[in-house]
Amino acid sequence: MNHQWQQISGGITAPRGFQAAGITAGLKLSGNPDLALLLAPAGAACAGTFTTNQMRAGCVDLCAQRLQQNQGSARAVLINSGQANACTGDLGLIDSLRATKALADQLGLIEEEVLICSTGVIGVPIPMDLLLAGINSLVDSLAASPAAAIAAAAAILTTDLVDKTIAIEAQLGDQIVRLGGMAKGSGMIHPDMATMLAFVSCDAGLPPAEWQAMLHRVVDESFNAITVDGDVSTNDCLLAFAAGPQLAERYWPDLEAGLSKLCEYLARAITRDGEGATCVIEVVVEGTETNNQARQIARTVCGSSLVKTAIHGRDPNWGRIVAAAGRAGVPFKPDAVQLWIGPHKLLDNGQPLDFDRAAVGLYLQEKETGIYLETDQVDIHLVVGSGSGAGRGWGCDLSAEYVSINADYTT
Repeated sequence: MNHQWQQISGGITAPRGFQAAGITAGLKLSGNPDLALLLAPAGAACAGTFTTNQMRAGCVDLCAQRLQQNQGSARAVLINSGQANACTGDLGLIDSLRATKALADQLGLIEEEVLICSTGVIGVPIPMDLLLAGINSLVDSLAASPAAAIAAAAAILTTDLVDKTIAIEAQLGDQIVRLGGMAKGSGMIHPDMATMLAFVSCDAGLPPAEWQAMLHRVVDESFNAITVDGDVSTNDCLLAFAAGPQLAERYWPDLEAGLSKLCEYLARAITRDGEGATCVIEVVVEGTETNNQARQIARTVCGSSLVKTAIHGRDPNWGRIVAAAGRAGVPFKPDAVQLWIGPHKLLDNGQPLDFDRAAVGLYLQEKETGIYLETDQVDIHLVVGSGSGAGRGWGCDLSAEYVSINADYTT
């Protein structure tokens, strides 16, 4: 059997039965698209993971409550961009309920089958007259086409510079199974849901509880392994829909491998599009007692402002890397540490090595002009002992442009 997942076109609508739409409803002063919709087939299972920020938006609470109430099922999600509708008091939940009811009525669904996600400036409510006026046009635009997938992916963006979308397929037994995904995220990105919105579609059926457990495992090694700036958002949400012929249990591990591939791509795309970023940073850690410990070190290194600024300056200042690893809260012996940047080994058994600084600097410089998500990644490899634990994390460099973008964000 060929269980190799291959990338295909079609984005979030590549899986059979899924429709999407994206329009400009006037929610953004820029005039850019700002309202999106994803519609799943009847009987869809829906899994979700959400921000751990205690100041989370009312729409996040509503999604979590409805998925629990419906035992892991939903049909549609409405996404508005421009206003986070977080920290707006009771209005946040009230407006989320108004929006989902209006959409449910238009789609002929019960209200509890409709979810909502919001993204944008915290403390700003949704202009509900504009959103509600856009519902009819949004529903009329629904289609199971690549163009509809592109429109939806564009309508969920905020400070993002590029759309983040992917679709893959594989032959699992007698089924050709497809997975689609789209995401947004550029700033306020950090683990514990890794600050972003993401949506997944799958045209294979499986029990909601298993789909939810699968998503949790995948998120830990993808979206929860990235950081841009160390800030966890109020609105993080990942919703994954699965609807189609039931997939035999023996192929569930293969489906999970595909879901992992798709989520890892979207997670890396978010870090690459980090505000002001010029490259991706991947940190691979080995030699810990557990995989979780390795991921903890990797995330700490990725989140270090000193590491991120050194990478941006193409400065092989490796001491910042090991210093960050040392404060990650994971015990290891300093005299066991080995470190590589790209193919260049800089530290062996805790001892610094002579290395060609110009060559390492050139390696770092080449990543700035590398091919998107192919050759624009700085690879950092740390071995901290002889344990069997291993893990990865992703981040991006930190530039002056990041400061400029966020200093002027609301003014």
